[in-house]
Amino acid sequence: MYYFIFFALLFLVPPATLTDAGCDFPAIFNLGDSNSDTGGFWAAFPAQTRPFGMTYFGKPAGRASDGRAVIDFLAQGLGLPFLSPYLQSIGSNFTHGANFATAASTVRLPSTSVFVSGVSPFSLAIQLNQMKEFRTRVLEFSNPQGNNYLPPTDIFSKSLYIFDIGQNDFSGGLASLGIQGVKQYLPQVASQIAWTIKDIYDEVGGRTFMVFNLAPIGCFPAFLTELPHNTSDLDMYGCMMSYNNAVLDYNLMLKDTLSQIRDQLPGATLVYVDTHSVKLELFQHPKDHGLVYATRACCGEGGGDYNFNPHVFCGYSKVIDGKNVSTSACADPQNYVSWDGVHATEAANKILAFGILNGSLFDPPFPLSKYCDLQPIG
Repeated sequence: MYYFIFFALLFLVPPATLTDAGCDFPAIFNLGDSNSDTGGFWAAFPAQTRPFGMTYFGKPAGRASDGRAVIDFLAQGLGLPFLSPYLQSIGSNFTHGANFATAASTVRLPSTSVFVSGVSPFSLAIQLNQMKEFRTRVLEFSNPQGNNYLPPTDIFSKSLYIFDIGQNDFSGGLASLGIQGVKQYLPQVASQIAWTIKDIYDEVGGRTFMVFNLAPIGCFPAFLTELPHNTSDLDMYGCMMSYNNAVLDYNLMLKDTLSQIRDQLPGATLVYVDTHSVKLELFQHPKDHGLVYATRACCGEGGGDYNFNPHVFCGYSKVIDGKNVSTSACADPQNYVSWDGVHATEAANKILAFGILNGSLFDPPFPLSKYCDLQPIG
């Protein structure tokens, strides 16, 4: 009953807030991985393929989904345009912020090449350096009013800074190191996020920060297929309890780490965003929210419970044992939680965005609607 009431409230946006008025946050700066990438990775590496983007954009648009990512919905809700990827040299407009996220990014510095392991070279430290360089260029080439697709020079203290990163640090070593091995370096991940916030506060002038916690990866079709586990580890919803419990441990540590650094950020707002609770609810009770399939990927190969083939990812074909194996997308992604086994569908992303804009996921409480006249995100 709690979840039913909670999520019903997410859709009850007071009509008075759905106006054409402005927002106290004229820009968003996002640091993250594929969950919030809007084209950065694909600007640096080979172009994204269909069926990505099929639902909203009608073509690949740099999102790891069939449509919009959560960051897209948040921008819409605040009355801002979609964020241009910092790495995209043609067609970008940075008047209302920039997106430094790239798919496969980690908080920690990668120890291998993207061509070997698939890990992005644009780790959190690199994204921070890019943000500092962006600020330097804005101060050099822009003016108080903004020009040439650049924001005004005073934009940085007024903007909203979002962190949606850490999933690859957590999941990347599970197969080889196991849960206990990964836990050894997770304190470094949480501390690095906190240090980056402090650096943006000191060097860039940021004053409002949101940090998303990690999703219940024990429910992801990809990890249910790839990670070792016994059937006794599956809960009543088909999710791996051991991995989900490890995520909860990290999220608690992240929350505590952020609490400790708040005292070093006078005049700033630092909000921990519990996106985990929404995603877990969708995996556990998809039909309560207009969805049907929880732990089955829309885009994949193999059918079965998960429709995920670890040897060939969504959008690709591969010769396996002399046979050409191709992935395909379902005809109804609006009924799925998982798009490709790792990332969410636009439908799931929209529900999560409602929870964020509603303010129900914030700790400490942060009345977002007090600062912005929230716009529809249909």
